[in-house]
Formats: sequence, structure tokens, C-alpha cells
Amino acid sequence: MYDWAELRHFRYLLVILEKQGFRAAAEELHTSQPNLTVQARQFQENASVRLFRRMKNGRIRPTETGIAFIGLARLLLETRDEIIDALIAIERGEIGSVRFGCSPLVDPNLFRRLCTIHKELLPTCSIRPTHGDTGQLADEILAGSVDAAIVTLPLKHSDLHIEELRSDRLVVCLRRDNPVAAKFALQPDDLQNSPAVLYHPHRHPDAHVRLLELLAEAGINVQEYSHASHPSEMQTLVKEGHGFALIREGTSLDEELTTRPIIGVNWTVDTAVIYHRQRYPKTVPILVKKLKRQFNSDLKTTRTENASVGVQATVPIRSRPSQTPTRNPVQLALLGVETPSGDRSQLSGDK
Repeated sequence: MYDWAELRHFRYLLVILEKQGFRAAAEELHTSQPNLTVQARQFQENASVRLFRRMKNGRIRPTETGIAFIGLARLLLETRDEIIDALIAIERGEIGSVRFGCSPLVDPNLFRRLCTIHKELLPTCSIRPTHGDTGQLADEILAGSVDAAIVTLPLKHSDLHIEELRSDRLVVCLRRDNPVAAKFALQPDDLQNSPAVLYHPHRHPDAHVRLLELLAEAGINVQEYSHASHPSEMQTLVKEGHGFALIREGTSLDEELTTRPIIGVNWTVDTAVIYHRQRYPKTVPILVKKLKRQFNSDLKTTRTENASVGVQATVPIRSRPSQTPTRNPVQLALLGVETPSGDRSQLSGDK
């Protein structure tokens, strides 16, 4: 479709925009100004875009489209380098097997998709799965015993590359026969002093404390709660009448359970792929890009399908108070989420 566009066009124009001029760009690229002028003109004419304006002092200023071009061209050239690195590593026989990890609160279908994409990319490569909590998998990646993992956030470490995949709203999971389940959406008061089911605090102590703070900020005072060490246990305890739980919207539910949003809050669970910044199989960055692309495609399809049906109740995913809200990222691993469709996992509390 765009066979006229070559990588050199993106490299040339990126340097022109970054240097804000043709002379400096020509020196950087070791070519002539007339050549750059021709390349820039051809690209803009073929694409019907205007990437920059010339100023009186001879320098150039990126247009709005030009500003977007800078980020997109960097991504394209970065992907080019990653693809070549992957091909070289494959040719050298450096990727005979990979070790991929997954934390318990990550959608298992997302992890299976990660493995499937890598198998399609490199059919002869064996994949060795491993499971553990976010902190445990991060330590194993740093130690070199795991190559990459899908985990719930937050997680910070200067030696780890953390690529967020998606974000999902948290909703209340409760029994269908619970009186408040008759509502399309819950007020914080509906959960006041109700027993709850939380992911075991020892697995994520800081997140547990922050979660209770967010609940309190929303006016939900949880005095009693049960512990669960796996997402399936969360639903079992709710089903057995031990209280409500917070889970990812879209999670597959037991037939005796249902979910409802909470009006006036925005908490999300975020999921990311993590790997070492220096030591990693060279196929991993390509794998992550393909996974994100598939997720974005699935998300567009879902939104298109949802647009064709009526919505029973509208509850904003992001509340819009009169003042700019303060975002409070918190680890949502403690909430025990297990869903059949992707995720991004760190609790954001926007009240």
C-alpha cells in the first residue's frame, strides 16, 4: 500500500525534525542537504502530510503531525533493530528454549497467548512455564533463571524493563442473592461494614494496606475480611457467604455470583510483561509488541460489538470531579483476579 515509504525516509526525517534543520541533519547523516530536501519533499507529498514549517531564521518547527511522526518513527526504527537482533540471535542458535513466568492474578489466557505467539514466531523453541508471585518472578528474572514474565503491578526496579499491557476496571463480586445485587451499580454505602474477601496480605503487604486505605477513602469501612491465596479461592469464599471481593471486570464467574461497579471510584488492575534490560532472549521485545497489537485489535472489536447493543447503566470508568484527581497506583495483586481476557494490573484509586 505504501511501497514508496522506506526506512531511510523515516530516519532522514526523524533527524531533520530532531536537529530542527537540514544542515545539522545532513552533517549527522553524512549526506547532502539537497538529498535530504528531496527525500523530505517526496515523503510528505506521497503521504499528503506536512511535518514541519520553515522559520525565518532558517530552522524548522514540527507541525502537530510532525511531533507525532517523531515518536512513531523512533518506534519504527527501534522495531527494525529489534527484528534484526532477533534474526541474528536465531541464526546463532542462541534461543533454543525460553522460560516464561506468570503470576497467579494474571489472566491465564493472556499467558497462553504469550506462549502461542512465541511458538508461532519460533516453532522449534521450547517454552518452560513457571508460576510465582510478582516479587518472586522479578527476583528470578534478575537472577537469570526466568527470561520474561507477565505480572500484576506495581513493580519498580532499575534493571527491569516493564512493558504495561492493559488496564481493567475493578468491580465488586458478590452473590446473586445478595440484596444489593438488584442494583445496576453500587454506592459505597452499600458495602459499608460488610465482610470482604481479600488476597492474602503476606503476599503483598504494602498493597494490602493501600487497598484498605482506598476503601476507606471511598467510604467503605472493612472491619472483617477473609484471606485467599488464589483467584479461584476468592470466588469460592464469596460463594460461601464470607463477603464481597474486588475482581477484574469481565472475569468468568461462578453461576451463583455476579459483579457490580462502584459509583464514584475508579480502581484498575494493571498487567505488564517484565524482562531484564540487558539479558533477555532477543525475541521477547517482538513478542511483546505482537501481544499488545493483538490485544488492541481485540479491544477495538469488543468496543464495536458493544456499541451495537444497549447499555443498562452507565458508570464512568474514569470519574471526572471538578478538580484534577490525584492518582494513587496500588498493587492489585491482593485482590485475586482471574479473567478470560487480557489485563494491565495496578490499582489506581481515582475517587
